[in-house]
Amino acid sequence: MFPGMRLAALGHFTPEFPDAETLHRGLAHWNHRRLAVQTPHGDWQTDLSADHRMLRLEGAWIEAFRAHIAPMVEAVPSDPEGFIAWFEDLKESGPGQYDPLFAWLEGEADLDQLKWFLTQEAAGEAGFDDLVAYTQVKLPARPKMELARNYWDEMGRGSLGGMHGPMLDRTVQGLGLTPTIEGTAWQSLALANTMTALATTRRYTYQSVGALGVVELTAPTRVGCVAEGLKRLGCPPEQRKYFVLHAQLDIEHSRAWNAEALIPLVEENPACARHIAEGAVMRLVLGEQCFESYRAHLWAHHHPLVYAAE
Repeated sequence: MFPGMRLAALGHFTPEFPDAETLHRGLAHWNHRRLAVQTPHGDWQTDLSADHRMLRLEGAWIEAFRAHIAPMVEAVPSDPEGFIAWFEDLKESGPGQYDPLFAWLEGEADLDQLKWFLTQEAAGEAGFDDLVAYTQVKLPARPKMELARNYWDEMGRGSLGGMHGPMLDRTVQGLGLTPTIEGTAWQSLALANTMTALATTRRYTYQSVGALGVVELTAPTRVGCVAEGLKRLGCPPEQRKYFVLHAQLDIEHSRAWNAEALIPLVEENPACARHIAEGAVMRLVLGEQCFESYRAHLWAHHHPLVYAAE
């Protein structure tokens, strides 16, 4: 159903960014700057010119990616019931599902290996709360309300200590992790860049809804493995809390997202089903590429026979 996709093959973009790796390091630095809280300054026109150039590169990446995964979504149903059945099946049959990396993290990885993995994930974290906030702009009332409920959960329902972003930050700090763009696998940067592009670009709103929804659908199993791995290695509850929470909460979020965001959108506009599906598949392909690159690094010296067979 979903043949392997090689993102590195998406091609040449500019002389400065001739391949996917250099492109995504450039986009990551740009996103870091453009999404930061800023104040007015006299050089705003220079920034605007740079933004225009990077937006064109970002758009070229997304359109190349859409063309790349087009065969994977060409048969997506456009009726609500059929679409939801197709979407929910991604948890079982989608790219990257039940990757052996996570059973290994749960049962075998040592603390340094788990910390390396979490450093990669932290550097590639685009901020689910911010992505939801960008995506909900001008959505119809019912999907907008569901994204608002999701956002409120991300905000700890009004409790500073329950906010999910700072909860993950406490894990990063507690484990002494130091994520950087330069020290991160480009596949992880590509994931964050793509999620950011979909959420911040209005022509990709449906793709963003699909990408965010498939995170809620597929994350619980993976984060549960990470939580168990941290527990096995003696990490305190505060460092595990983010993963323990999402192993349960995302199951509820997924049900609500599918019922209150996806179904109403497809009911109102059946043609949007393909766009939602594109975002979901793009997100899963990106995750699959990350898992493969992580295994290549982590298993190179520990599982040489397993890795060589892949």
